[in-house]
Amino acid sequence: MVAGRGVAVWIAAAVSLCASVPAGAQAVAPHNLMPVPARVVLEGGSLPIDASFAVAFEGARDPMLARAAERMLVRITKLTGLPIVRSGGTVGLTIRCTRPASQVPSATEDESYTLKVGSSGATLTAPTPYGALHGMETFIQLIEQGPNGYAARGATIQDQPRFPWRGLLIDACRHWMPPDVIKRNLDGMAAVKMNVLHWHLSEDQGFRVESRVYPLLHEKGSDGLYYTQEQVKDIVRYAADRGIRVVPEFDMPGHTGSWLVGYPWLSSGKGPFEIGRTWGVYDPVIDPTNEKVYTFVDRLIGEMAALFPGAYFHIGGDEVNGKQWDASPAVVAYRTQRGMKTNEDLQAHFNTRVSAMLARRGKIMVGWDEILHKDLPKNTVVHSWRGQKALADAASQGYQGILSNGYYLDYIWPASQHYAVDPMGKDAASLPADAQKRILGGEACMWSEWVTPETIDSRIWPRMAAIAERFWSPATATDVTDMYRRLGFVSRQLDAVGLTHRSGYTAMLDRLANGGPTEALRGIVDLVEPVKNYNRGRRAKFTSQMALNRIVDAARPESDEARGFGLLVDRLLANRADRDARDAIVAALTRWQVFARDVQPSMSAPLLREAAPLVQHVAALSGFGLRAVEALEKKWKLALTAEEAETMTRASAPVADVLLMVAPHVKRLVDAAGK
Repeated sequence: MVAGRGVAVWIAAAVSLCASVPAGAQAVAPHNLMPVPARVVLEGGSLPIDASFAVAFEGARDPMLARAAERMLVRITKLTGLPIVRSGGTVGLTIRCTRPASQVPSATEDESYTLKVGSSGATLTAPTPYGALHGMETFIQLIEQGPNGYAARGATIQDQPRFPWRGLLIDACRHWMPPDVIKRNLDGMAAVKMNVLHWHLSEDQGFRVESRVYPLLHEKGSDGLYYTQEQVKDIVRYAADRGIRVVPEFDMPGHTGSWLVGYPWLSSGKGPFEIGRTWGVYDPVIDPTNEKVYTFVDRLIGEMAALFPGAYFHIGGDEVNGKQWDASPAVVAYRTQRGMKTNEDLQAHFNTRVSAMLARRGKIMVGWDEILHKDLPKNTVVHSWRGQKALADAASQGYQGILSNGYYLDYIWPASQHYAVDPMGKDAASLPADAQKRILGGEACMWSEWVTPETIDSRIWPRMAAIAERFWSPATATDVTDMYRRLGFVSRQLDAVGLTHRSGYTAMLDRLANGGPTEALRGIVDLVEPVKNYNRGRRAKFTSQMALNRIVDAARPESDEARGFGLLVDRLLANRADRDARDAIVAALTRWQVFARDVQPSMSAPLLREAAPLVQHVAALSGFGLRAVEALEKKWKLALTAEEAETMTRASAPVADVLLMVAPHVKRLVDAAGK
């Protein structure tokens, strides 16, 4: 073991401070619940969890509850190692439910529950199985290891969600996501009380559902990577069993390049057409002036709507640049003859007709905020991705809306940045009460340009849990420090539902090292994060067929090591006599020096060569930081040479599409020591 390896654990403990308590009172350890319940009272005592733990039901009997309880027991076994019996045990948790589940989860379900845990047993009461599902997740999070084994903390919890729409978009088009990827992420969603999977199923890069009405959609537009109709039905059932409704998205009239490969006559322009291999906005768009197009769309919607029994159907509607429409004399004439002044008017005409097709099948149309138009039917849900103003505009005009702006997971923002975004914030905060009620909630978006089935979990989790808290918990839950403390706990628990956001990291590092040792490599990669927003690939042209197996793909979206180091620097600069902070900083910097030295032999591996400058930067920064700490302690004035200052600057710039996240914190030490 490298000296100082345990410092990261010390950092986590140092920043997780318990709330102050009155003199003479006994401190109560903070809970690990995420999302934070609406009301939680921690009480003395705990409920022992051992191999005899059993679950009983009262009230409405619903097979969904029995299946959920079985999954809960399996999770408890994975988390504790206890071989829990399935019959003849001692009832530890009694679940009381008033009525059975509806056939399909709806946006108006009562998801509330009350959970009481004492030393003699626990009772979970809910009006619907959906509330009971959420209560079981809370019960699992109450289980902790103590001196006498595992036990659920004594508590009384009354809980309900703040918003009825708490979603995650998974893009299965830019990169294909097999059914097992969707299912394990559904399990993760259920664990943090999310209730909408927005499944992005058609795009320029692929049409991903079997169509028996128009088979060329998937036969020519998917590279053979698509969901059969039976697989779709299975996933919809799987989601419903976890209280999650599935909203499909078939993007139209733009982002339809994969449609046109098999049915080129749908287009407003001339082909030939091919599946998209790169990212961005494509010109091809379907023709809203051709009556045969509407027949095609109507039949396709009829087929696809039958696979998804939920009330909502997403039609996309985003990023139609209008170039093909403007270049078509027939389209221009059609638009002019009907008094349409803009392409937005033409798209609204298309959307209105599609809305009617959906309404005939009992569906509510959802579309990205570009669809907002004075002619749009009022029963449409506007999905805001371009800003919170669009959400507020839609609500003020009588439309229901959901927010994704601020929740793009592929931006690789830290959890704290997403956590600070509120669906009711900014422009929405000043809306009148009736308009605020039209804001249904929000969705995080996992667009898949830069993820594969191997890496998608690490890009969603654990940050998704912090966003889920924003959608579920009271608006007053804003303590970032406490959020991170609980996020670490929940991240480890999510291993038990089958997510690979932690285990996949080790496997990718093994591959990068090309058979060499990985401890030092891990120590370096722990300090970096992928570049933010959409700045990846600026220096090279990437396609959907290229492997995503570099350091940038292994690196996690947020470096816990860098964040913890930054907190230590905060402490030391606030109080230069803080010996604990000083010693931890020195230990971390020394550890990084050792990693930089030990990893050098591995940097000749093919996938690591591009990152060689990164290792040099870590070595240099570690030395600068140690000199700065010494200067601060001895009250010297530190002065870097011009060459050293240039190295400091280069260390803050991207290398191999990753950022060395400790660089700004080392610079703060150096700057403070130079004053």
